[in-house]
Amino acid sequence: MYTSLVIIAVVIALAIAIVLILAATKPDTFSIQRGAVIRAPAEAIFPLIADFHQWRGWSPWEDKDPELKRSYSGPESGKGAAYAWEGNKNVGCGRMEILEATAPSKIKIKLDFLKPFEAHNTAEFSLLPQGDATTVNWVMSGPAPFLSKMMQVVMNMDRMIGRDFEAGLANLRKLTEK
Repeated sequence: MYTSLVIIAVVIALAIAIVLILAATKPDTFSIQRGAVIRAPAEAIFPLIADFHQWRGWSPWEDKDPELKRSYSGPESGKGAAYAWEGNKNVGCGRMEILEATAPSKIKIKLDFLKPFEAHNTAEFSLLPQGDATTVNWVMSGPAPFLSKMMQVVMNMDRMIGRDFEAGLANLRKLTEK
């Protein structure tokens, strides 16, 4: 019995050590990016991103909590516009503020998550006209503290968040390619 407990303890200690070692090898920052070509002018897409009130029509997180509490502050859209949310475990709690809005080509957003994990990131949308279409790139980047690195050992954050970005870009496409 005692030998079995020692073996179990050693196996658990080794598993923890492996996770910690693997986490230590992860980069100190992360970046997740997705893009889409949307057959619409940048001028039609830009206002949907630069106005947080419009996010209800395309954001992949808006439908994940029917009871989501939202609040808006600052200007209606563009630089200084802010959006805070509080929701269930699927959307958490946080705040976004537009730091830069260069119509119709770039929107930079300060993104602060408070729950379920605290994180302070930057989201950036770039819109590049391509004839009668626009290439829209959505990037989120930020620091990767050690807890985040440990999560990356067991979860593929790029795939998980990337799927949401792809859904959001598809929703933008549906709204603007009419």
